[in-house]
Amino acid sequence: MTSAAPDGSAVPDGTDGTDGTDGADGAVPRRRRDVERNQRALLDAAGAVFATSGVGAPVREVAAAAGVGVATLYRHFPTRSDLVVAVYRHQVDACAEAGPALLATEPTPFAATLAWVHGFVDFLGTKHGLGRVWEGDDAGFTALHVLFVERLVPVLDGLLDAARASGEVVAPVTAYQLLRAVGDLVAWAPQDPDYDVRRMVTLLVSGLRQEPPAP
Repeated sequence: MTSAAPDGSAVPDGTDGTDGTDGADGAVPRRRRDVERNQRALLDAAGAVFATSGVGAPVREVAAAAGVGVATLYRHFPTRSDLVVAVYRHQVDACAEAGPALLATEPTPFAATLAWVHGFVDFLGTKHGLGRVWEGDDAGFTALHVLFVERLVPVLDGLLDAARASGEVVAPVTAYQLLRAVGDLVAWAPQDPDYDVRRMVTLLVSGLRQEPPAP
C-alpha cells in the first residue's frame, strides 16, 4: 500500500520502521521505539539543518541528515509547518531542561547563566525564516511565542536569582528583558560575517556583574 506525501510523491506504508501490523507480543512496543527514535533523529537533524539553511530548507536535506527516507519524514510530519512546530517545541523543552542541569554542573551560578544564554543563542539560530512559515497564520505564530515566553522566562529567572544570591549578578534586569536583548543581538548574525554574536552576548551577560552607571 502507498499514500500520497505533501509533494505528491508516493509514500510506501511501513517506512517508519514498522511493517504496518501488530504482529507478535512485544512487536508494538518495539515498533513504537523505532518510531520514537526516527522522530528524535528527524527533530535533531532538522534543527541542525535549519540553523544553517533556515526553516525553508528542502525536506530531503532534513531526511538525509537524519539518515531516513523522505517518506518517513512525511509520515511523522505531513507538512513543513508540522515539522517546524515540532522542532521548535523540542528545542524549547531542551532549553527549559538545561537550566537546572547547568546549575547542578557548572562551577558557579553565573557560569551556568552564561552557558544557558549561549545555548539560547544556538536555539535562536535555528529560527531563521520562521515568520515566513506562518504567513497568514498569526494565531499559530503567536502560540509559539507564548510557549517560548511561558517556558523559558521562568528558567532564566531561576538562573538569575541564583546568580544574584551568590553576589555575581547585581544589575537590575528581568529575565524577559535579557531574552529580548539577546534576541536582538542574534538577529544581526546572519547579515554580517564580521559580526561575532557570541562575543557580544558574552559582553552583555558579563555586564550584569555591575550596577549600570547613572543616566
